[in-house]
Amino acid sequence: MRIAALLVTLMLPAIAHAELVDIKWTGGTFSHKAGIAPRKFLEVCGKIEKNSSVAWQFNANAPTDFNIHFHVGDKVTYPENRKNIAVANGTLAVPQAQDYCWMWNNYSAQPITLELDLKQGQGQP
Repeated sequence: MRIAALLVTLMLPAIAHAELVDIKWTGGTFSHKAGIAPRKFLEVCGKIEKNSSVAWQFNANAPTDFNIHFHVGDKVTYPENRKNIAVANGTLAVPQAQDYCWMWNNYSAQPITLELDLKQGQGQP
């Protein structure tokens, strides 16, 4: 029993914190895989240029609350805001240069594994 507890303790640091990730585009694409600890969040943010678009998709192994948002001063705008979903995709139209964030909240008592793909330009990743 002590070995099992030790293994769980050793595995937790990989998913035991809220995670903030900067988008680093490679050839117009960005992919990220992460664990979201219980009652924590994952936020993936980056600058998107004016008059562009980003096709996005994600898959999680359990439902999560998801949004895409950006800040202007104290105001937060949500081009996407969905509750209790595990799979979604879409295209974000970008009318102005801005830092946009894709965000997932895990309100459950279990960790969630998530895979995200972003692609600049038209169409789905």
